[in-house]
Amino acid sequence: MDIAPEIEDSVDAPAQRRWFGDQRVLKRIVLAVLALLILPYGLIFFYLLPFIHPVSTLMLRDLVLLRGYDRRWVSLDDIAPVLVQSVMMSEDGQYCFHGGVDWAEMRMLVEDTLKGQATRGGSTIPMQTAKNLFLWNGRSFVRKAMELPLAVSTDFVLSKRRLMEIYLNIAEWGPGIYGIEAAAQHHFKVPASRLTRRQASLLAVSLPNPIDRNAGKPGRGLRRLAGVIERRAQGSGDYIKCIYD
Repeated sequence: MDIAPEIEDSVDAPAQRRWFGDQRVLKRIVLAVLALLILPYGLIFFYLLPFIHPVSTLMLRDLVLLRGYDRRWVSLDDIAPVLVQSVMMSEDGQYCFHGGVDWAEMRMLVEDTLKGQATRGGSTIPMQTAKNLFLWNGRSFVRKAMELPLAVSTDFVLSKRRLMEIYLNIAEWGPGIYGIEAAAQHHFKVPASRLTRRQASLLAVSLPNPIDRNAGKPGRGLRRLAGVIERRAQGSGDYIKCIYD
């Protein structure tokens, strides 16, 4: 009687079970990753609702680390227009005209990077909003590749006013200081609705590096930048029509 096949089957059975088990684990991991990648696109539609007040990944980090934070949501109507003008002129002058990504700026950024030259961030307000809501800080091609389609989707789904409202309520303006209302109160002891043109320009130019750039205690360089943005904001005109018709 030939028992070799039976022995071989008994030896292979545990290996087969392990193989099928590994396949199930791998499948679950792939599905979980896909769910995480798709989730932000669903949340964008959720954020259409005006009574929803999104939080950023940095706020979630502070909560997990038990640091806490200060964020006081305000509607766009309760934010001084000079602040909106200053932020647009400082961060994204073409905000009303592009579809989430300033492709001309991105092309120049890629060319400068390939040449080994120092580059600016090149991020639009929709790109920064997408990063703040769904991604992480730090420069990397992986994050940028994820950021671009999220920015385009965010700009397509949300109105320019709603997108700006969300951005100004989740932007970081200092350690544990998020949103323009908390920033205005922290740095100048006034509500966001009463910011002066000078205060607005100081807050705007501090956005690229809010940890080192203190709008309430500006150095000479920050005051000089604020002066430039203040003049640009005064002549913003057509650049802000998508916010203030």
